[in-house]
Amino acid sequence: MTVHQRDWQAFVTPGEDGAVHMDLAVDGITCAACMGDIERGLKRLPGIRTARVNLTSQRLAVDWSEDQTGADEIVAELERLGYKAHPFDPASQKERQDKTGKQLLRCLAVSGFAGMNIMLLSVSVWSGNATDITPETRDFFHWLSALIALPTVAYSGRPFFRSAFNALAAGRLNMDVPIVIGVTLAVALSVVQTIQHQHHAYFESAVMLLFFLLVGRYLDHNMRGRTRSFAENIAALKAEVAALIHPDGAVREVPLSKIAAGDLVLVSGGERVPVDGVVETGVSEIDQSLVTGESVLVPVAAGQRVYAGTLNGAGVLQVRVQAASGATLLDEVNRLLEAASQAKSKYVRIADRAARLYAPLVHGAAALTFLGWLLAGLDWQPALIIAISVLIITCPCALGLAVPAVQVVASGQLFRCGILLNSGDAIERLSDIDTILFDKTGTLTLTEPDLCSSIDPDDETLALAGRLALASRHPLSAALVKATGALQPLPDVSETSGAGLETLVAGQRLRLGSPLFCEASDEQVEAALQSNPGASLLAIRFGRNPARLLAFRQRLRPDARAVIDQLKSAGYALEIVSGDTKPAVADCAAVLGVSDWRSGMKPAQKIARLEELQASGRKVLMVGDGLNDAPALAGAHVSLSPVSAVHLSQAAADAVFLGDKLQPVADALRLSKRARAAIEQNLWISVVYNIIAVPIAVAGFVTPLMAAAAMSASSLAVTANALKLRWGEGGRNPGANAPTVRQQQAAE
Repeated sequence: MTVHQRDWQAFVTPGEDGAVHMDLAVDGITCAACMGDIERGLKRLPGIRTARVNLTSQRLAVDWSEDQTGADEIVAELERLGYKAHPFDPASQKERQDKTGKQLLRCLAVSGFAGMNIMLLSVSVWSGNATDITPETRDFFHWLSALIALPTVAYSGRPFFRSAFNALAAGRLNMDVPIVIGVTLAVALSVVQTIQHQHHAYFESAVMLLFFLLVGRYLDHNMRGRTRSFAENIAALKAEVAALIHPDGAVREVPLSKIAAGDLVLVSGGERVPVDGVVETGVSEIDQSLVTGESVLVPVAAGQRVYAGTLNGAGVLQVRVQAASGATLLDEVNRLLEAASQAKSKYVRIADRAARLYAPLVHGAAALTFLGWLLAGLDWQPALIIAISVLIITCPCALGLAVPAVQVVASGQLFRCGILLNSGDAIERLSDIDTILFDKTGTLTLTEPDLCSSIDPDDETLALAGRLALASRHPLSAALVKATGALQPLPDVSETSGAGLETLVAGQRLRLGSPLFCEASDEQVEAALQSNPGASLLAIRFGRNPARLLAFRQRLRPDARAVIDQLKSAGYALEIVSGDTKPAVADCAAVLGVSDWRSGMKPAQKIARLEELQASGRKVLMVGDGLNDAPALAGAHVSLSPVSAVHLSQAAADAVFLGDKLQPVADALRLSKRARAAIEQNLWISVVYNIIAVPIAVAGFVTPLMAAAAMSASSLAVTANALKLRWGEGGRNPGANAPTVRQQQAAE
C-alpha cells in the first residue's frame, strides 16, 4: 500500500449495506456540466454505487465497494478528469470558497477598470474613423488598447482559462472552453488587425466579455454562498465536546465521539445541549427554536426531552443520553440538507444532457458560420469576427444555471419555512399533487397529550398529583406535570408496573394512575368518556376521598384548521387515514372539516387505499409520522413527515418539516409549484434566447461585444428568475400552544 493510498484511506468511513463512504471537496466545479463529468467518470470505476456532486458546496459524496476500488483510485480518476480533490472539511472549504470569491472580485474589478479605459480609446477611434483621425493616431490608440487588454485578459481570464485547460487536458469540453476560445481569438485577431493598421480592433470586446462573465459568476458564487450559510449555521450549533459525569461523580470534558447512549452528561447554564436525551435532574429553560421554530424559552425539568443544538438557560441540567454524535436530531437535519442538495430531479438530468450536447454544437455552429461566410466571398477576418460572435453568444451558461439556480433558492426558501428535503426530485413531485392523505396521531395532532379541563391553581390535590407525576415518564404523567407546572418531586414514591404511582403525604396515601389502580367506579369512567369521547383517562385518589378522573387528548396542531382550509381552497382532495379509534378520528375530522376519513387502519390498509387512489390516476401526498405509516410514506407519490416522527418514517419520507405547526405542508406545496414554474420558465428562456440570438449572430449583425452582453444577460435572467422565489416569502415560526379538539369545538 502506498503512502498516498494510506492518506486517503484515513478519510473513508463505513457506509450502508457493506459499502464505504468518502466526502471530498473538489476544485474546479463551475457548472452543471462539470457535475455530470465527475459523476459519469467515477461511475465507470468498478464498485461505485453512488457519486453525487453538490454544486453549491462543491462537495463530492461517493459510496462504493472497497474490495473493488480503492480510495486513491477515486482521487486519481478525479485528477485524470481535471479536478483536484481535498478531504472535505467545512471550515477549510469555507476558507477556499471565500478565497475564490475574493479572486473573482479582484478579476472583476481589474476587467471593469480596464474595460472602461479601452472603451474610451475605442470611442475615440470610432468617432475618428467617421471624421479625420490619422492612421498614426489610430494605430497608437490600438496599441495602447493592446497594452491594457493583454495583461488584463491574462489576469482576469484565469478562472476561465484554468477550467478550460483542465477540461481539454482531460479530453473533454465544458462551458468555459468556448469562452476561452472566443476571448483568445478576439484578442489574437485584434493584435493582427493592429499590426495590419486596420480601422477596427476588438480589444474592448474581449475585455468586456470577461467583465460580463465575471459579473455573472460572482453573483452566482454569492447566491450559492448565502444558501450554503443555512447549513453552516446549523452545523455551528453542534458541540464538539461534552461534560461526561463518571460513576464516581467526577465530571470530565471529553470529545463528543466518546459519548454513548446511556451516559450522563452535565449541561451548564448558557451552554448548548451536546446530545439528544432526557433530563435526569435539574430545572432550567431551553431555547428550542431549532426544533419548534419558537424563540420563547421552554421550561424543562426531570423526565423531559432535550435536543442537541438547543440552548440551555440559567439552570444546570444532568441529561441521560439517548442519541449522541452522528445520531442526534441535529445530525439528521444536516443529513437531510446534504441529501437534498446532492440529489437530482428530472429537470436537472434534462439540463445536464442538454449542456453536455451543447458544447460540440457551439463549436460546430461557429466553425460552420466561419466556413459559410468564406464560401460566400467574405474575407477571413470579418468571417472570423462573426464566428467569434456565434461562439460567444451560444455559450450554454444560461442552460447550465437554469435548474440549479432554482433548486438552490427553493431549498433555501423551504428551509426557512421549516422543510428539509430528503429527495432531489421532491419539489417536482410535490408540484404534481392533487390528493393528500393525513395520518391523525402525531401528524394532525401533536405527540404530547393535553388536559381537556382547565386547571384551578388553588387545587391542592391536583398540585400534589403533578408533583407525584414527576416520578413517571408516562406521556399522561408528563402532560399533567406540564399542566400543573410542578417542579419539586415528592419523596418515597413507589411504582406499580402498568398501574400507577403512590406515596404518603401527611399520613394519607396519594395515588396516580389507571382508574382501576385508583379504584374509580365504572360509572365514573363511563361518564368521563361520554363527556370526552376518545380521550385517555388518568385517575387521582388522595386519602379516603373518591377518585378523580382527568381526561387527556392529543391537541391539534395550532394551525391545523387554517391549513386544512387553505388546502381545500387550493383544490386538493383531503382524507384522514388513521389507526386510532373511530370516536377519536370522527372528532378530529369534524373539527377540521374533513368529510372523508377512515379509522382503525392497519399499514396494509393504508397501502391499499393509496393503491386504490393511484389506480384512479390520483397523485397522492402522504403525511404521517408513526412506524405504521412508513410503508405508506414510501409507497406514496411523495411524502412528508414531522420532525417528531420515528427515524424509520423520516427515512421513508421525501421531506421532513420542523415545529409544531402544519403550515410547512401548505408551504411545501405552494413553493414546489412556484419552483417548478420557475424551472420551466428558465428552460424556455434558454431555448428562446438561442432561437433568437443564434440566427442574428450567424447573419453577422452581432459584434463580439454585443454577443458578450447578450450571453451574460441570459445567464443573469435565469438567475434573477430563480431569485423571484424569495419575493414575498419568509420563514414561519411554528407555534406551541393550541386548543384541544374538544376546546376548539366548544369555541366554535
